Amino acid sequence: MKFLLSILVVAMLSITNSITAQNTQTITVTVVNATSDAGKIGYALYTKDNFMGKPIQGKNGKIVNGKSTIVFENVPSGEYAVTCYHDKNNNDKMDFSANRMPLEDYGSSNNVMAFAPPSFENAKFMLKDEDLKLEIKF
Repeated sequence: MKFLLSILVVAMLSITNSITAQNTQTITVTVVNATSDAGKIGYALYTKDNFMGKPIQGKNGKIVNGKSTIVFENVPSGEYAVTCYHDKNNNDKMDFSANRMPLEDYGSSNNVMAFAPPSFENAKFMLKDEDLKLEIKF
C-alpha cells in the first residue's frame, strides 16, 4: 500500500510540475540606445506589490553597439513592469548627483519619459499566455 501511495505522489508531482512549466512565459527585454558600450545594463522585473523594491527577477546585460538584451524566464501570466539603468561604472547601483539627479541613464517598460522616477502605472504591461518582447529606450 505504501508503495502504491508513493507512486501516486510522484505521479501527481510530475503532473503539477508539467502544468506549472506550461503556464509560464519569457519576457525578452532589449535596450536599444545605450550611449556607450561601457559597463552593463541592470534590469529588474516587478509586480505592483514590490515595484522599486526587491525585484522578482534581476539580470545584467552586456552592451554591444549600444544594445543590450536579457530574457526573464519562467514568468507566470500577470501584470508586470520592467525598469533598467546603464551601470556605466559597474558598481551595481544607480549613481546620483548631490542634488539626487541620476548620473546614469534609465528607462522602463512603455518608455514613458517623465522628469521623475518611473511609476508602476506608467510602466505596467500584461503578460498573457505567450512570450513577450519589449524595447526600452533611455
